[in-house]
Amino acid sequence: MATTYRIAVIGSWESVMGFRALGLETYPVTAPEEARDTIRELAKSGDCGIIYLTEQLAKDLPDVLDRYKDELRPAIILIPGREGSLGIGMNNIQQSIQRAVGADIL
Repeated sequence: MATTYRIAVIGSWESVMGFRALGLETYPVTAPEEARDTIRELAKSGDCGIIYLTEQLAKDLPDVLDRYKDELRPAIILIPGREGSLGIGMNNIQQSIQRAVGADIL
């Protein structure tokens, strides 16, 4: 029997509410500390497979990103917030690819 994992979205209310219509769990937060606590709780639960986190919060949480970057679960994927992209998510993807294949192929 396959295990089912939850998918969560953390960010400002305006950035995450659209994801609720897709059936994802949404966690509107107003400060990086709230996001840090939410990520810890979701990771501790053991049944959260993916956490989408807005770049606006991620820029203030480098310690959290470093903590989970090599973990299988939860995978933390950065997404642009309502304010637009900061380029952090794409940079993280490029670094992951470079670690995996040994060269920047993007």
